[in-house]
Amino acid sequence: MSRFKDDGKKGTPAISTASLPDIIFMLLFFFMVTTVMREVDLKVKISLPEASETQKLEDKALVDYLYIGPPTSKELGTEPLLQLNDQFARLDEIGPWVKANNERRQEAEVPKITRSLKVDKDTHMKIVTDVKQELRKASALKINYSTSRGR
Repeated sequence: MSRFKDDGKKGTPAISTASLPDIIFMLLFFFMVTTVMREVDLKVKISLPEASETQKLEDKALVDYLYIGPPTSKELGTEPLLQLNDQFARLDEIGPWVKANNERRQEAEVPKITRSLKVDKDTHMKIVTDVKQELRKASALKINYSTSRGR
């Protein structure tokens, strides 16, 4: 008679969970790096005009965007409206908006700030000219137009 009995019933070994925290942190890091936060909820339709000679802005953190175009909601009509951040604005609100954006940045960055106009290609130039005049009054002289890359 043998002292050791072999029942033949060997169970499957348990799944090792030692590397689970590493995998979770790796996934967390991946999603933190690749996720882009939406900055503005557009309330105007923007179909950018095409341009053949374009340049990329170097530091997008130093760009403030002004959106001009027809509203997405039919209740507001079809006339082009100005959007600053997440809300519609009047022309006289551009000066305080520029001042508030200047104050939230460091003093050395203020001269480098670019105001980028994202204007719908079917918008008349009158409202664009009025916006540029208000920016000039607010001493925001570095302005560019956003376009889509043409052929």
